Amino acid sequence: MNPVLDLAAVGLLVVTTAVLGFAGIRSSRTRSDFFVASRSVGSIWNASAISGEYLSAGTFLGLAGLVLLSGAEGFWFPIGYAAGYLLVLLFVAAPLRRSGAYTIPDFVEARLESRAVRRVTSIVVLVIGWLYIVPQLHGASLALGVVADVPPWMGGVLVAVLVAGIVAAGGMRAITAVQAFQYWLKLTALLVPAVFLLIALSDRGTDIDPARVFPVESGPGAIDGYATVSLLLALLLGTIGLPHVLVRFYTSPNGASARRTTVVVIVLIGAFYMVSSTMALIARVVAPDLAQPGVADTVVLALPSRVFPGVMGELLTSLLVAGAFAAFLATSSGLVVSLAGVVSQDVFGGGVRSFRLSAVLCTVVPLVVALLTEPAGLVASVGVVFVFAASTLSPVLLLGVWWPRLTARGAVAGMVVGAVSCGAALLVGGTLRGAGDWAVLFTQPAAWTIPLTTVVIVVVSLLDRGGAPVRVERYLARLHTPDV
Repeated sequence: MNPVLDLAAVGLLVVTTAVLGFAGIRSSRTRSDFFVASRSVGSIWNASAISGEYLSAGTFLGLAGLVLLSGAEGFWFPIGYAAGYLLVLLFVAAPLRRSGAYTIPDFVEARLESRAVRRVTSIVVLVIGWLYIVPQLHGASLALGVVADVPPWMGGVLVAVLVAGIVAAGGMRAITAVQAFQYWLKLTALLVPAVFLLIALSDRGTDIDPARVFPVESGPGAIDGYATVSLLLALLLGTIGLPHVLVRFYTSPNGASARRTTVVVIVLIGAFYMVSSTMALIARVVAPDLAQPGVADTVVLALPSRVFPGVMGELLTSLLVAGAFAAFLATSSGLVVSLAGVVSQDVFGGGVRSFRLSAVLCTVVPLVVALLTEPAGLVASVGVVFVFAASTLSPVLLLGVWWPRLTARGAVAGMVVGAVSCGAALLVGGTLRGAGDWAVLFTQPAAWTIPLTTVVIVVVSLLDRGGAPVRVERYLARLHTPDV
């Protein structure tokens, strides 16, 4: 690796990101500009931005590291991540856009006519968002530490400062161009090295056929049925509960545009996962010695120099470093803008000035947590977010869109039970790894926490003497009336 080239690549990315972000400031004037980009983002542009913020550190760096450590089981993550958008497309994308809301708490309050349920929803959204930002900051510190001799905190601070500045200055309108650009940069940053590596390995007669890369014992007979089903449930339903993903659908001009956006997103992230999965296969062949906790997440950055000693390897590594930082920046900025909207409205009154203050606060909190904690596996850290979102927010949103008898008390009870049961299971599971087959109930709790949350919501709603809001039929008709 060449620290000068790598730092130059990061510097160029930072400058480009700043130019694109601050260029959007000139057109960011109103509250609608800051919260939802005046609901004027076209399908292709919006899909690129959504893909840019969705493909995080866990995908760019963590997937190859996970496959290196755990083998073929790691490929369930890209399958679940991509397939989750099918559920978004089928069940929530268009209805949420037709709701006219700015944030998820806006939608929940309007649907259930309750300030109490709004406050609980806001807390859940903040927890999900902050849990997701911390791995991005850890990943930035990890990546910068690998390619340059700098303090371990520098990468996280660099990402946090840039994200807070752009989001506070221009809001949703400013970061849309940034995220769209960063999706294409991330795809290019993985695709170009992958092509060069495949050509070089093929010329050398190296076989990376998956059937040969993974031993026979990695086949279907080795799959833990419960763990796999639980993981896929978390990934599929967790996508529906990610605030930074859902808020971007509010930027679409109408419900039909939101649906088209989702279809394009599935294509874009599917293409990206094909490339990142290829890099994971290459990692199994080229760098099996890096299959160590704490080291495996850097394997993507090490691949070019293993195959191309000299300038070629250094240039490809610099491109990967730029792509990795694009992942950290795009995901963090999407999360911060979605959380800033919530904090601004619920705490400070919802104006442009309060949005800017909220953006800074929503960046500082996870930055402090990241600086005070040690990084875990990037994919595992992001996976925790999906489990928590699927166990708390996703059932409320799905039932809110499709079940007329949902009540505020049912929603609050479900989110509280889901948060407590999921949080407790994950905390216990962290101490039980390797304790026995039964420990998987805690390390992968989605298979029982999601049904538990759903049952609590339904039962409490049916027993609620106050019943559903009076105007629920009119509101649901608005959500489901087709538009063009």
